[in-house]
Amino acid sequence: MAMPPIVADTDEHRQLRASVAALVGRYGHGYFVERARRHEEPADLWCDLGSAGFLGVHLSEDYGGGGGTLADLAVIIEEASAAGCPLLMMVISPAICGTVIDRHGSPELKLRWLPGIADGSMKMAFAVTEPDAGSNTHQITTTAHRDGDGWRLRGTKYWTSGVDESDAILVVARDSEPGPDGRHPLSLFIVPTGAAGLSYQVIESALVQPEHQFTVYFDDVAVGPEALIGEAGNGLRQVFSGLNPERITAAAISNGIARYALDKAAAYATERAVWSVPIGAHQGVAHPLAEAYIGMQLARLMAARAAALFDSGQDAAEAANIAKFAAADASLRALDQSMQTHGGNGLALEYGLADLWFLARMLRTAPVSREMVLNFVAQRSLGLPPSY
Repeated sequence: MAMPPIVADTDEHRQLRASVAALVGRYGHGYFVERARRHEEPADLWCDLGSAGFLGVHLSEDYGGGGGTLADLAVIIEEASAAGCPLLMMVISPAICGTVIDRHGSPELKLRWLPGIADGSMKMAFAVTEPDAGSNTHQITTTAHRDGDGWRLRGTKYWTSGVDESDAILVVARDSEPGPDGRHPLSLFIVPTGAAGLSYQVIESALVQPEHQFTVYFDDVAVGPEALIGEAGNGLRQVFSGLNPERITAAAISNGIARYALDKAAAYATERAVWSVPIGAHQGVAHPLAEAYIGMQLARLMAARAAALFDSGQDAAEAANIAKFAAADASLRALDQSMQTHGGNGLALEYGLADLWFLARMLRTAPVSREMVLNFVAQRSLGLPPSY
């Protein structure tokens, strides 16, 4: 049974959902998980999404995009996930990197990268996390040293997804000299993955997804002035224009996984009969699924609200953080209850649920942890004294 559209949907979004569901449905979860287990790019699906205009729907028309909104992209990502294909690179390449370049890149940078990101012929990874910095972006140590009219990057990034399938990396680096406040200003650079001095190493993880995770090393990597996004030292403001889309589209993946899981659970609970009665007729099965559905729909509404705020130019930080928090929790609850509804079959790979567990669990920790969201809400929303 198909889930009803979210109450906030426009007619255009309902039509968009149907189009995405039809396209991704031709591939399905079996296609996704087969490639995920081999850490192989879902190249055919990615190409079709790009050709249909779905990857660049929110990017400027002047640079190959669809001229739409982040809300459009979030709808596309949720529908792909609800069809069993939660693609993290859709969050990383078009949502984060594409948005940052579209908003802050020079015309030359936009022309160089946005058409390829939009049509799927290029991908870009995003490198901000470091082994010793955690969520404190001010403490990153990857440094951009001035070298003539360019820079040399030195440092290490951690848990960078999809480097091996990307054409370039959007790198957050600090200036070599501190500013007046004692902090090192941040700058953003686009570094081709084939640049001399750039190397990477796989991080072995339990995630079942196409993308590998990497530690990335920048050993005196030279970049020219054309690699800089916007103004040197203004990277913190620029990177935050990508982090709210990251949270909103990560919420879209979680909400799509929840829909996928509940769709399977509802079908199984209707078809599976014990002692001549469908198990879904028992409140012990029905009520937990209903509660998971309620949580999912509330999370979807908050994600839609966050996207609307972002698209209208308003401060979307609170809504984006809450949407990500709520969606990750709702997704895990829905997936767990769907597996429980299936009994032992919930752990059988043929039923297509257990292989999503670690991805859903990862989204509770990344791209921003529950604890950091709670810190944000406590301090920014409630005005409580800061804890750090």
